[in-house]
Amino acid sequence: MPLEFRTAGPADVDAVVALVESAYRGEASRAGWTTEADLLGGRRTGPDDVLACIERPRSAILLAERSGDDGRELLACAHVADDDGAGYFGMFSVRPSLQGGGIGKRLLEHAERFVRERWSLPVMRMTVIDVRDELIAFYERRGYRRTGIVKPFPYGDERFGLPLRDDLRFEVLEKPLG
Repeated sequence: MPLEFRTAGPADVDAVVALVESAYRGEASRAGWTTEADLLGGRRTGPDDVLACIERPRSAILLAERSGDDGRELLACAHVADDDGAGYFGMFSVRPSLQGGGIGKRLLEHAERFVRERWSLPVMRMTVIDVRDELIAFYERRGYRRTGIVKPFPYGDERFGLPLRDDLRFEVLEKPLG
């Protein structure tokens, strides 16, 4: 499938929020394998978060689209940023019905190139809920390694969702971009 990559602007905020929510929350997310519906309820992101990522210096939301008869169709997105001299990768979302078809892999590769070439950053880091073994394995197959660094889940902060279990925490994964 031919993909076109571009950087999101303010006009893309609503479409990005809808894509992210569909990939992680609610029944629609169960069509894909990245759902967090059994771990978290509530929102995954909102227009305020997405716009802040777009407007922040050395930060971008990358979009993967395909052209069709009805114009461009948003298939996937990811947030990248310069986080104290390392690339940060997050908000990674692929339309649930298209997961497993290689779109995510291609967007991840694009994000790594973007961070390396645009900001000359040597490493990409991300945080993943550490009970997401299948997701961590996806990243390990693409060269990421578990660092052993864990961060607490922000229980009580509804911007990160409503936890459905009490053992959630984040683990930092990283990959050299050299």
